Amino acid sequence: MNELSPAQAESQPALPAGSRDFARTQRRADRGPAGGPAGEAPRAGPIRDPHQGLIADEWPQMAAPMLLGVAGLAFGHGVFHPLAPMLTALAAAVLVLLARFLVQLERAGAVPKTFHFVLLIGAIGLPMFLYGGAIGYWAAVGAVPWLPCLGLLITISLLAMMIESGRLVGLLVSQVAMWSGVACVLGTLSGFLALGLGTAICVAAFMRQREIDALAQQRAEEMARIRTRAQEILADYEETGQGWFWETDRRTLLTYISRPVADTLGCKVEELIGRPFAELFSLADKADEGKRTLAFHFTARSSFSELPMRAAAFDEERLWSVTGRPTYDSFNNFQGFRGSGADLTEKRRIQEHASRLAHFDSLTGLANRFQMSQTLEKILNAPNEQNRACAVFLIDLDRFKQVNDTLGHPAGDALLKHVSQRLERAVGSMGRVGRLGGDEFQVLLPAKIAREQLAILAGQIIASLAQPYTIDESRVMIGASVGIALAPDDGVTSEALIRNADLALYAAKDGGRGRYHFYAADLHSDAEERRQLEEDLRDAISQGDLQLYYQPVVQTATEKITGFEALLRWNHHTHGFISPGKFVPIAEDAGLIVAIGEWALRTACRDIAAWPGNVRVAVNVSPLQFANVALPSMVTNALAHAGLEPDRLELEITESVFLNDDTDTETKFRALKGIGVRLALDDFGTGYSSLGYLKRAPFDKIKIDQSFVRGATEPGSRNGAIIASIVSLAEALGMETTAEGVETLDELDLVRMLGCSHVQGYIYERPLSALAASARLANGLIAIAQGPRSARAARQSMLRKVHLDHDGHRYDAMIRNISLTGALIEGLWDVPPGTIFRIQLSDGHSATATCRWCSEDRMGVEFSQPLQLDDDGRLVAVTVKNAQPIYDPAAVQRQVG
Repeated sequence: MNELSPAQAESQPALPAGSRDFARTQRRADRGPAGGPAGEAPRAGPIRDPHQGLIADEWPQMAAPMLLGVAGLAFGHGVFHPLAPMLTALAAAVLVLLARFLVQLERAGAVPKTFHFVLLIGAIGLPMFLYGGAIGYWAAVGAVPWLPCLGLLITISLLAMMIESGRLVGLLVSQVAMWSGVACVLGTLSGFLALGLGTAICVAAFMRQREIDALAQQRAEEMARIRTRAQEILADYEETGQGWFWETDRRTLLTYISRPVADTLGCKVEELIGRPFAELFSLADKADEGKRTLAFHFTARSSFSELPMRAAAFDEERLWSVTGRPTYDSFNNFQGFRGSGADLTEKRRIQEHASRLAHFDSLTGLANRFQMSQTLEKILNAPNEQNRACAVFLIDLDRFKQVNDTLGHPAGDALLKHVSQRLERAVGSMGRVGRLGGDEFQVLLPAKIAREQLAILAGQIIASLAQPYTIDESRVMIGASVGIALAPDDGVTSEALIRNADLALYAAKDGGRGRYHFYAADLHSDAEERRQLEEDLRDAISQGDLQLYYQPVVQTATEKITGFEALLRWNHHTHGFISPGKFVPIAEDAGLIVAIGEWALRTACRDIAAWPGNVRVAVNVSPLQFANVALPSMVTNALAHAGLEPDRLELEITESVFLNDDTDTETKFRALKGIGVRLALDDFGTGYSSLGYLKRAPFDKIKIDQSFVRGATEPGSRNGAIIASIVSLAEALGMETTAEGVETLDELDLVRMLGCSHVQGYIYERPLSALAASARLANGLIAIAQGPRSARAARQSMLRKVHLDHDGHRYDAMIRNISLTGALIEGLWDVPPGTIFRIQLSDGHSATATCRWCSEDRMGVEFSQPLQLDDDGRLVAVTVKNAQPIYDPAAVQRQVG
């Protein structure tokens, strides 16, 4: 396209204020290279095309007047002698005729610009010199009068000037050469002086003209680059799809349209030219409204900006933003419209995606915390009070962390997607399901729903989520706990409602997980108790009320104490000793565990420093404390302050520190081993399932969790095989083993037989205070196992009258405690061991039992068949229907004997 396109025309400077609603189509004349108005000559010389040669294309036509002039003189005066000047003039005319080839060489650029002057001399200078010299000689010898000869020379000079006009160098060469030829004929010296002077003037003019041409060409190229750059920028703008341009005539028929628009509509540009502009857009949906607006602007001839229009594309949905304004010519006549457009499709998609990210969970597609909060606020702030009722379910997945730890986070993400699908199916149209983050979900049920129905729905949700999942060809089992709060009963604000549902969720978890719990007022007292414990714990840390107790670790081969494990104890000023299982989680949640851990480390090092040098101390390091980058320096400072050898300190670390499996963990282990302390793997086999970390972690000992020791001596138990495999693994890796929680002689014999190198448990000693541990060491390192031979089942204290039958004789007695396998009966004296009774425990329940021992009026009996438990874990034989159990579950305690 030679003319400026509408797109390029748009790049012209903006119109003054007040006239920007239309454009004029007048064209401006190109300006001269020097920047002045068109036709104005620059001060350096005349305007000349930088691509114009020194020799005019018409110069060969000079041969004709030159020949005619010689012929006219000869025939007019009847003079044909001497022949030399005539032949010389004819040769000059032939040279001029042959100059056409030199003109072609100059135009083709076949010779360097430096030699263009040589071509000029050959094409113009030499022929004109010969011609002037020939005519001057003819007149000088008197063959032809001077007057006609001068007339011919002046005529040829004027013709040369006319042909070479605009070419200063060519003009000067033609004139200087011709008259120099005449001068040379009249006087040799003066002629050659004139020739030399003329040649110098021509050379100077040539050099000056070259400078003018170079400057003009530079300016022309710069102007061309500016025009080309603007065209390329607009072309790139169109081709990249960032925008497009259009132009119409007075009838709103397209006269120009960008090619990307045609590509989008699936046609060619030529097919769109001449068609109505409105045909570019679709009539579907809201596009007809846009077209009505467009038609209004066309009729009113008014400008419009960013008008949203839907493209008439069939393969995909495209949204355009169209801008236009009317155009007028220099006489203020309406010419049509001109404007631009932009594709809003991707922008709209990005906006929709951003909106979705702001309101929906990117993983599951459920509503996120923000949208669930907005929905709840709308319900609670409804204009009608009767519409403000709703129910909130907070759902937390049980054992989800194990899936992440064992199968990895991608499997955890896949599991969350399955969970979200099951939740949506279970809730259906009753309410909205959202994911708050992690493995926590929320269900919002508008309107007032009976508690019974909510309980049924909660049970269905728990049952649905408890069904097996298949993730990466692995069978996965999880559970769910549900906390329920109702509005307005449990709160009239979103904050209160969510807080109370969260309290109910904690109550469901504390109740054993896999269950639901409605909010109750007493849950606040539990939360308040936890808060009070946290405050008391902070005071205990600052006031030094925490204590360390030490439990001996005994070597099985020598039965000597080799070390102690430091155990944290808190003697509360009101509640007495509080279990670590209760206050340690509070310390972790409150961020106090690192400070407690550092205090325990310093205290243990200080206490052990006063004990025999061959006794070690083991200190537990929580995962939060291990993650602290300052742990190596804490250990170093504790050893330095106590003056303790590093190998007497053993740090017990759980498997959970390997969950991230990053280089920081390995770096931390290398730093600790560099200090010289020993490392023990605590609670082995109860958490992280991968054994890969054992290849890298420099442990000195593996501690076998007491859950594997419990019940290991019972028939059919696999715990012994597990202990044996752990011991074999430790021996292969060059590590020691410690069996925790050994409480009976049978368990001690078993772990000793399976090869455990160390034992820790009540069978040797309970945890001792620092003072008691010092007194114990004063009596020597030998440890003596003291305790029952084996463990018996947990018993429930009770007081119930029963009937005993033996050989047809009936006896009345009283049960003092009972378990699944036996009972303590009071009321019969001196019963021989081995006596068999039929005991009527309750209506419809009786059991056969054998007396195993008797002391005065008490005897212990063993049931021939273990008793049965109901769904609530109570003994069926001694539970009264439709009433509370007659025994007190709180009195249940584990007894050994």
